[in-house]
Amino acid sequence: MAATPRRVYKRRETITALPLYYSGQLQKKYTGEKDFKNFYGELRGSTIFLYRDEMHDTYSEKLDLQMLKSMAMDSSYQNNRSTIYTLTLSNEEVQLKVDNPNTGEEWRGFIMTVATKEIPSKLQLLPGQILRLEEVLSEEKKRQAPRPPLPPTTDHIHPSSGDTYDDALSGIPPCFFPVSRQKAENMLKDNTKYGSIILRPSTDNTNYAITLRQDHPSGPVMKNYKVLSIDTGFVIELDAPVTVPSLEAVLDHFLKATEFRLHPYLVPQPYDTCIDLPPALHCFPPKMVPQARVAPMIHTKSATGSTPPSFPKPPLPIKATEAGNKYQGAYEVSTPRPQT
Repeated sequence: MAATPRRVYKRRETITALPLYYSGQLQKKYTGEKDFKNFYGELRGSTIFLYRDEMHDTYSEKLDLQMLKSMAMDSSYQNNRSTIYTLTLSNEEVQLKVDNPNTGEEWRGFIMTVATKEIPSKLQLLPGQILRLEEVLSEEKKRQAPRPPLPPTTDHIHPSSGDTYDDALSGIPPCFFPVSRQKAENMLKDNTKYGSIILRPSTDNTNYAITLRQDHPSGPVMKNYKVLSIDTGFVIELDAPVTVPSLEAVLDHFLKATEFRLHPYLVPQPYDTCIDLPPALHCFPPKMVPQARVAPMIHTKSATGSTPPSFPKPPLPIKATEAGNKYQGAYEVSTPRPQT
């Protein structure tokens, strides 16, 4: 039974999870080559995937438009039947040929929109086509929004429960462990019941890697795969590279590719099952504030008994005024004057 275009498109979606923006017949050649080759092109995300024809589900070549420096129409090849564009990338220069000039203008609009994150100012397109470009631009900006940074490598084997919760919120799978390749393989060998897939930093600490254990009749086999971090997501380096938008999608791809016979490596966390009453705290008496010590007053006894000695009262002051003399005289004892 021949494959239908719908089935082909479905299989292509399993190779790359990038959204499909535009597709159609293309001819492509490198600058310096003599002849163009026919392809069926799909613009997914910011990458053009080139298939040998419309019914092939595996692409033959691809062009990363994030490396695009310029796109110009080659007037020397221009005629009424076809349009040729020269794409200058950071690592190569290619030419795309489209038989229909109107289709070529539409290809140019989509390529420049996803490459520069803006719609070209001079486009000879219909209002509906411009509206579609606006939708693509909005979707591409959301897709390329900043993602969580790569977790730092530490010496810990497993993050704490709080870190696991934060990782779940930030899109990092719980089977991520900041360990080396050798440590990951030892973990999979020593704890087979925990799982068989570990996501870890790559050797250069700038990308990721997948370490997995497959059980064969002859014994366990360890495999390691590199996962490149790019602006548009992540690329799993296989014979046919797979581009996915997130680390969760990386894990999902391995689970589907192994028909879910492998499982993420998860260390079970212990939980308590009984609530105990804490012991009562011992109550200590309040601290006494020390008071200042004052030496006691010493009383001396008189010779005749216990009555304290009396002291003479000081004499009242004598005032110089007459009124004062009279006032004082009331308290003085009168003495007889001698008679003359």
